[in-house]
Amino acid sequence: MAIKRLDRDGAHRKQFERNKKRIYATQSICGICGKPVDFSYKYPHPLSPCIDHIIPVAKGGHPSDLDNLQLAHMTCNRQKSDKLFANNTIKTKKAISNRILPLTIDWLKYRSKKTSK
Repeated sequence: MAIKRLDRDGAHRKQFERNKKRIYATQSICGICGKPVDFSYKYPHPLSPCIDHIIPVAKGGHPSDLDNLQLAHMTCNRQKSDKLFANNTIKTKKAISNRILPLTIDWLKYRSKKTSK
């Protein structure tokens, strides 16, 4: 049986939503890659804004504490997954992982191929 995440279905949902609105209103830089977040992109665009748990809930991070939440691109957050960073500064982040994080594709230059009819 899967364990329910408290920030999605549990007691922390309301506080998470309040803090998400606060972060969207006050932050504009991705906490993972350090690039600006464009709020005109909507899900499922890879550069759409989302909320990242700095210390992942799966690793014991608080699900709704404002100090554990940051703005991120969806693709950065997906690639970070449940990894922890050694430092909490953008310029000196070192991933505790065997992968290079967070971006492997420059999504700003990505253009999908249009099919001709």
